[in-house]
Amino acid sequence: MTTPAIPVETERVTREEINRKQKEYIFPSVTNYYADPVPMDHGLMQHVWDVDGNKYLDFFGGIVTVSVGHCNPRVTSRTKAQIDRLQHVSTCFPTEPMVSLAEKLAQITPGTLKKSYFTNSGTEANETAIQSARMHTGNFEVVALRHGYHGRSSLTRGLTGMNTWRKATIEVGIVHAMNPYCYRCPFGLKYPDCGVACAKDIENVIQFSTSGRIAGFVAEPIQGVGGFITPPKEYFKIAFNIVKQYGGDFISDEVQTAWGRTGHKWFGIEHWEVEPDMITAAKGLGNGVPIGLTIAKPEIADSFQGLTISTFGGNPVTSVTAKAVIDVIEEDDLRTNAAVVGGYFSQKLEELQEKYTLIGDVRGMGLMQALELVEDRTTKKPAAVAMNAMMEETRKRGLLIGKGGFYGNVIRMSPPLNISKTDVDEATRILDQSFAAVAERK
Repeated sequence: MTTPAIPVETERVTREEINRKQKEYIFPSVTNYYADPVPMDHGLMQHVWDVDGNKYLDFFGGIVTVSVGHCNPRVTSRTKAQIDRLQHVSTCFPTEPMVSLAEKLAQITPGTLKKSYFTNSGTEANETAIQSARMHTGNFEVVALRHGYHGRSSLTRGLTGMNTWRKATIEVGIVHAMNPYCYRCPFGLKYPDCGVACAKDIENVIQFSTSGRIAGFVAEPIQGVGGFITPPKEYFKIAFNIVKQYGGDFISDEVQTAWGRTGHKWFGIEHWEVEPDMITAAKGLGNGVPIGLTIAKPEIADSFQGLTISTFGGNPVTSVTAKAVIDVIEEDDLRTNAAVVGGYFSQKLEELQEKYTLIGDVRGMGLMQALELVEDRTTKKPAAVAMNAMMEETRKRGLLIGKGGFYGNVIRMSPPLNISKTDVDEATRILDQSFAAVAERK
């Protein structure tokens, strides 16, 4: 294993000083994990180290962002070389890195998706997709899903289907349909006897809450912030047909599910055998470098009206980095690794579920796995307090996990795609010990 490169500093800043400055100079809405926040210092592949030198196995990857490992030298070497060659010119000038990345994306995206618009984040990617759908269809209203998350701008907060992320946001022309949350079915039904009623609710929402013609439908193939909510296999086929019937463009928000994360496929929507009109992505494409992508069918891209610019979208450094990430995923067949190691991980989590009644549901695909914690499996009362305790217990033992779900009771895990079964064994061991410690408190 290569030794992580530690930046040379003339004066070491302490944990206490960093946390003090965080409270003094950063918006308090920028919350941190853990009662005593953990300032990170450096990382290498699946591990990160804090400023005190403590080592952690990272099983959240910067919120589903570190796809090929922290500071992967096969990526960073190309990033550094591009910085020394050309760092920025804006989209007023085409560059080889930007068009090469766009060409590669056209080759690996499903169907006839071909033309890319680059931005800095998933938020901007979704903004671009909604604008494009409205211009292409001539319609205005958009259907999104409850428990969905689509960004932090006013429009994308309006698309988001959880009130915890919608403060100070009023957006017109957006309606929300029931989501495919089988564990907590909004209709109180059981799959498959339900007939996938949640998908059919999209038509009801269009008929009774819109003008009857929509610009588009936006959904995550697996809902990320909502708690890695994974739909029945028929859901998106039914949804797609309804959206097309009412004039809308189908937008697959792949900010968290793309780049092999779900196993075998490049994009999550490919598992559901639907060809979207647009895909939005970000996060894992840059492996930590800010990037946003909206890729569309040519007729949709060509319908965009008026002047537009993204000052940093398609930046040469970002484009080279993103292309390097895709190359590593291809060369190392990480889509297959995500499926194989992810399947192994899922099996280990199900074994923990048999051992601890605190685990109500195990779900996900590939290396996108979640545990929903409940106080009682019959009532399914969310175990938010136990969730917070699990965060602390795993951190103490050197494992970083994520938190999500509307009730704040879902453990989200999305490690780099190049982890091994050995890493899964270590993570499972720590989860086991942490669940045992939390159970003793009850």
